[in-house]
Amino acid sequence: MAQMFDFIIVGSGPAGSTLASTLSRSSKRPSVLLIEAGSKYTNPDLRVDGQRWMTFQKNPSMNWGYKTAPQEHALNREIDYSRGRALGGSSAINFGVYSVGASDDYDEWARVVGNNAFKWRNMQRRLKALETFHFDVPEGGKSGHIHVGYPREWEKDITPLLDIFEQAGFPLNKDHNSGNPIGMSVMINSAYGGIRSTAADALISAPENLIIQTDSPVQRLVIDDGKVIGVESNGKTYFASKEVVLSAGALDSPKILLHSGIGPRDQLQKYNIPVIVDVPVGQGLRDHYFTSIVYSRKDTSTDRKAFYGSQAAMDAALEEWKKDRTGGWSKYACGAGIGWFKSEEVAASDELNSLPAQEQRYIQLPTVPHFEIFTHFPAHWFIPNFPAEHLDYSCLSGFIYNSQARGEVTLQSSDPSVPLKFDPKILSHPFDRRVAIEVMRSVLKIAEHPSFAKDTVASIAVPKSASDEDILDYWKATVNSSWHMTGTAKMGTKDDPEAVVDEKFRVKGLTNLRVADMSVLPVLPSAHTQLPAYLTGATCAELLIKEYELE
Repeated sequence: MAQMFDFIIVGSGPAGSTLASTLSRSSKRPSVLLIEAGSKYTNPDLRVDGQRWMTFQKNPSMNWGYKTAPQEHALNREIDYSRGRALGGSSAINFGVYSVGASDDYDEWARVVGNNAFKWRNMQRRLKALETFHFDVPEGGKSGHIHVGYPREWEKDITPLLDIFEQAGFPLNKDHNSGNPIGMSVMINSAYGGIRSTAADALISAPENLIIQTDSPVQRLVIDDGKVIGVESNGKTYFASKEVVLSAGALDSPKILLHSGIGPRDQLQKYNIPVIVDVPVGQGLRDHYFTSIVYSRKDTSTDRKAFYGSQAAMDAALEEWKKDRTGGWSKYACGAGIGWFKSEEVAASDELNSLPAQEQRYIQLPTVPHFEIFTHFPAHWFIPNFPAEHLDYSCLSGFIYNSQARGEVTLQSSDPSVPLKFDPKILSHPFDRRVAIEVMRSVLKIAEHPSFAKDTVASIAVPKSASDEDILDYWKATVNSSWHMTGTAKMGTKDDPEAVVDEKFRVKGLTNLRVADMSVLPVLPSAHTQLPAYLTGATCAELLIKEYELE
């Protein structure tokens, strides 16, 4: 016998878990089904703070294992496009960066869609409710499910490296989650006390009216005369009396829509899927992209080799972590410097000045950065055959922001178990290539500063020179996705031809169906997208609670 719920939420990542938890805890206690394709994975060893960088590689059952199509502007490489397949979604395998972005991102979102619910002042209020921030300054939330903060102990070269940034002319910023991320900060983690937080933490002590169904991928929606009434999963049907909300992410919410007949007409007809609604699902894919440079350092500036170069040290640290969440695995790869910056060169470039006027205006807003620099990426886990003698190394990563490439996710089979084709079109836009060049020059400015260079022993991975051509060649050979996919079911006004959902997350042309995850964002946020995904779920929950008078 099929089961009936008030609400069905598909996907348990930051958006879906926040949405399901918040709805189910509202005072009228509606019945909510949270349905997740992956498993629960309750082993605490999967939450080791310093091992967050390896989870997606070491535990393939937790990862959909996606790759992009060959990228024409990146030497035809297939780029890793990992997505979490677990309770908690991609937060179960991500790198734990907890950043909100720019206040201007959210005010622009509100302007584009015509709904003040997305303005920064409202997002900031939701942010404080989501988190428990384990530090007095800067001030954060104190009662949320997601525990965030800094490692108990920082690696010895973090503070000196921040000093070098300041000496090299890069401003410092005490709180990158204040709404103005411009400047160099110490990274806020979705972790505290040696253990990582994931979206599954929002489901702790879930009320009885919230049913969590794992190991249940959704193949398609059940639609009756333009009204979405349920979902199909593994031969079972689950019905919703009020709403179905897709929160399966920017790669998989489109897949469910497309296999349900919601998407571009030509694409659906090609695979003999009956067309229910002709909307541009899967278009507008955006992401941030990064590359890193690596230098071997004097052993007086870092002590990583003593840890990573000794299996005995790492094994002993894991036992210490299991005992009381302390030791090397709560220190190494747990802290980093992170900063967002504007570039005079980008601002004055022909590439920016050739963009549409509204895009130029947005990119030049005061809190919107042009690029990001990140320190302490554990490159030895990612560079093949990393030389063991150089484990005392420093890694500096540069990220392209405001990417103007518009990729797509498209059907490649009528079988819902086959992934979509993912083509982000990395480095295809001239503006993206200009930002790539300028962020690398900024990273090289740090590496060549006398206070840094005095401790450099050798170059492990760097461009041949600082020329435009050599920098771009380096990017093409080494660029990676930041796994910040957005925009594939874009939110917009009713007359926006690129929009799939309206300003209240409702899919155009249907009733009782919404999408609430990173696929709807009309603005690529100036952040790592974990926290914006939490805020998206919280915003949709607030809207539904009001609409259905659940409080």
